[in-house]
Amino acid sequence: MENNVEQILVHHLTAFGNNDLDAILEDYTETSVLFTPKGIVTGLDNIRQFFVGFFAVIPTGSAFGMDQKLIEGNVAYILWNSDSDLAQIPVGTDTFVFEGDKIKYHTVADHRIAK
Repeated sequence: MENNVEQILVHHLTAFGNNDLDAILEDYTETSVLFTPKGIVTGLDNIRQFFVGFFAVIPTGSAFGMDQKLIEGNVAYILWNSDSDLAQIPVGTDTFVFEGDKIKYHTVADHRIAK
């Protein structure tokens, strides 16, 4: 399972770095649940809109650093940072719970400093 989780996570992070919405949505299902500081996001259309907003703050080419990546069973945790023209994010964190080859649950939070 861990190898499969690693592959899906790498796919997700690569798609995120490329701001590739279609590739990101391949990792979710209509029943996936995204927990954010603004509330729960469900459904592929809503998850798409969440990432549209995220990409507005961290567009392709922004600085991105992976500070920690942990995988245990079907759960992955990342700790990251980013810097773009719009915001500095000294710390961000995501936790992913995978079911099969999809992200079932995903939490995301970050500390944004607007520029």
